[in-house]
Amino acid sequence: MRELHKSYGDQAVLAGINFEIDSGEVFALLGPNGAGKTTTVEILEGYRDPTAGEVGVLGFDPWTHPIEPRERTGVVLQECGFPNHLRVRELLDAWRGYYREPRPTAELLELVELTAERSRLVRRLSGGQRRRLDFALALAGDPDVIFLDEPTTGFDPEARRRCWAAIENLSTLGKCIVLTTHYLDEAERLADRIAILADGRIRAMGTAVELAHLARAPTLIRLRLPASVPLDSELVLDGAWFCDNGTLTVRTHHPSAVLQELIHAFDELPALVVTPPNLEANYLTLVADTEPLPA
Repeated sequence: MRELHKSYGDQAVLAGINFEIDSGEVFALLGPNGAGKTTTVEILEGYRDPTAGEVGVLGFDPWTHPIEPRERTGVVLQECGFPNHLRVRELLDAWRGYYREPRPTAELLELVELTAERSRLVRRLSGGQRRRLDFALALAGDPDVIFLDEPTTGFDPEARRRCWAAIENLSTLGKCIVLTTHYLDEAERLADRIAILADGRIRAMGTAVELAHLARAPTLIRLRLPASVPLDSELVLDGAWFCDNGTLTVRTHHPSAVLQELIHAFDELPALVVTPPNLEANYLTLVADTEPLPA
């Protein structure tokens, strides 16, 4: 995708989006409502035409040549409707009939962990099981690219983790996965790379660790000071620090240097915890930047 633009009249939804996704990669698109995530994905899926720019999916423009990429892509929407009178196996068999070389039904059921429910009526599936059925249908044609649009919205914690496991199973198959989500922990766990969109532009892109570095967020270091060790008010650390109820907390951009200083200052470092910056701690900073952050 190169210099992708999309406008509706005078309203610019996308103002120059650039990225490439490799096979076997999980690529997450994050951003607030209205950032352009859904528009970007719908253009990649071939459901919307770009105003300007170049788009390629598996070597084809999905708008001008929709059939070729569509045969090799799978889509999991936020909400899907099922014929509730069918059984799980029957629905999968019917769906597989749309493809030239579908994956075997037994493989699909095993991949999404629905083998035990293969003879159950669709209407009797739980919410999490229905979501896993979504994945099975998206994989019926053995696609090379899979689009997941808010796959765990409304899930309870256990259902979310089951869904995560299904996505991780897909990534081991070498599939290219495009994920949109509002759950930052979900993106941090699943995605190889993350792009953060705001106001139709990519503010930052990289791994979760790289994004934290771009946001210039500090590492948090905590340890409990033994009662017999008085805190030297002249302690010099490469970062801001304070002591509360015997616990020393340091915020630093140079954790290795601080740890060396602490080892030199104290004989022991009880209950030491080092917490690097995570995606959630830096998301608002990345979204708020008025210009894309440098790599």
